[in-house]
Amino acid sequence: MSASCQKIDLPSWPRKDIFSFFSVLDQPFYSVCFRVDVTQLHVYAKVHGLSFYYAMTYLVTQAVNAVENLRYTIRDGSVYLLDKRTPSFTELKKGSEQFQIITCPCEGSLDDFCRAAKNRSEAQTAFVETASETDDLIYISCLPWFDLTCCTNERQIDVDDAIPRITWGKYIRQENGRETLGLSIEVNHRLVDGVHLGRFYESLQNKINELE
Repeated sequence: MSASCQKIDLPSWPRKDIFSFFSVLDQPFYSVCFRVDVTQLHVYAKVHGLSFYYAMTYLVTQAVNAVENLRYTIRDGSVYLLDKRTPSFTELKKGSEQFQIITCPCEGSLDDFCRAAKNRSEAQTAFVETASETDDLIYISCLPWFDLTCCTNERQIDVDDAIPRITWGKYIRQENGRETLGLSIEVNHRLVDGVHLGRFYESLQNKINELE
């Protein structure tokens, strides 16, 4: 299920110096955490009878794919630009403390994705389908039991690992009646800078606000 992509010409790439600078590090990854206003998404999910988690996963994926730098990947020392990334998300099994990892293409409308994700989750029996473990994914998780203020991720250090890792926590009602949650995103600094995370945040917030 690997997405199609185009190879980047490194010598002419505007980012080549930044890429080289961070390529000498043993651990070029960093994460940030910020609050997202999910008031409109909560309302939309309730009105349409959708899973808030699936809906948020869809919008996060759409926002990631709207930012070019979040679609870069590294293969055998070369940089490629993916056409799109696919969400791979954790989900607790019903009535259990054990979770599965579900990978579902982000296709169609938000409602279409929520139905497809629900069907895939109910049909999957394995912890993870290893055939789905490609480098065009987004690793997504949720910690709905508390307000998330920071997050780190387990990993086997591979400086070519370019998969974004995104986690969010419990949504909290603010004094003004708005609902917000803390969202963490971890990326490879060889490919992604703060300005690109700012674009991701702006895209995600706009997509939520535009829901009717």
